[in-house]
Amino acid sequence: MSAVQVVRNHNPVRASSTAAIPAAMGVPGNERITAVAGGALFFLLAVEGLTILQVHQLFSVHVFVGVMLVGPLAVKLGSTGYRFIRYYTGARAYREKGPPLPLLRILAPVLVLSTVIVVGSGIGLLITGPRNGDLLLSVHRVSFFVWFGVTTVHVLAYVWRVPGLAVADWRPRELHPHRGLRLTLNVSSLVAGAVAAALVLPAAAPWITRFANR
Repeated sequence: MSAVQVVRNHNPVRASSTAAIPAAMGVPGNERITAVAGGALFFLLAVEGLTILQVHQLFSVHVFVGVMLVGPLAVKLGSTGYRFIRYYTGARAYREKGPPLPLLRILAPVLVLSTVIVVGSGIGLLITGPRNGDLLLSVHRVSFFVWFGVTTVHVLAYVWRVPGLAVADWRPRELHPHRGLRLTLNVSSLVAGAVAAALVLPAAAPWITRFANR
C-alpha cells in the first residue's frame, strides 16, 4: 500500500464525512437527543410536582407546565421508540450497545402507558370541565401514583448518565454529526409546548373558578 493510500484511508475528514449520517441516526446521536429531552422533562416534571402541593392555588401553573411538557415528551418517546425498533430489527450498532437492564425493560411499557394516561387524562379534564370530569379526575390521580413509582425507578437508573449526555451537544467543540438538528428538535419541542400551553390555558378557567369557590 502506498503512502498516499495510507493517508487517504486514515484521513479524519473523510472518515467523519462518510460516517456522519449513520452516526447521527445511530446510538450516540440517539442517546444525546433522548438525554436532552429527558433533562427537560425532569425539570418540568419537578415544577409540576411542586404545583401538586398547592394545586388549587397553582392550578394555572399546573396546567401550563403539564401541557408544555408534551413537546419534549413526544421527542423522548420518539427517540426511545426508534431505539426499540432498531434494536429488535437487528441493527448492529444498537445490538452491540445492548438493551436496558431487565427491570427497566419490564417497566418500560408501564412507564409509557402511565405517562400517556396521566397527560391524556389531564388534557381531557380541560376539555370536559369540572361538571363532567369526576371519572377522568379519578383516572388522572390513580395513573399519577403508578407513573410516579415507575418514573422514580427510571430516573434513579439514568440520572448518573443524563447530565453528561445532555450537555455534550451544547459544547461548541463537540462537533458530533447533526448536532444542530438534535438541538433544534429539542428546543422546538419546548417552544411548541409553551405555545400550546398558552393557547390551552384559558380552558382551565372553569376549574380555577371551582377551586376559588371552595
